[in-house]
Amino acid sequence: MSGIRVGQGFDVHAFGPGDHVVLGGVRIAHSKGIKAHSDGDVLIHAICDALLGAAALGDIGQHFANTDAKWRGVDSRELLRAVRDKVAAAGFAIVNVDSTLIAETPRVSPHAEAMRSNIASDLGLGIGAVSVKATTSERLGFTGRGEGIAVMAVALLQSQ
Repeated sequence: MSGIRVGQGFDVHAFGPGDHVVLGGVRIAHSKGIKAHSDGDVLIHAICDALLGAAALGDIGQHFANTDAKWRGVDSRELLRAVRDKVAAAGFAIVNVDSTLIAETPRVSPHAEAMRSNIASDLGLGIGAVSVKATTSERLGFTGRGEGIAVMAVALLQSQ
């Protein structure tokens, strides 16, 4: 355990009934909700997986199982802070995270700075160390058909 580590994360959630989605800890009005055990914050879930992967600590499901009633409806920012602590306990400091949301809707750009701010705060980073981008899939695949949201994330850690 020395030097720098890179981890990747990926998460997907399907749309379901509801009137909002939560992305990066930001509640966004939407014609659909997210089907999930927790609050369904696909952005934070992908970042958690990237951080856990970089530290070789497994994945989000190993730490916060979707079969455990304790995590039903949980605010994913709580999970992110717990992952931050697990990464630190493993001897790593978080350098930066980069993420890309893939969805036709909702529009992310009006909310990206608030998402970055929440994530940076929870990870103890400056906002300049957190990137949140968005793209569409040009109406191809499940995201293009408006069936759900996907996120890819990368995290860089440095040994302490």
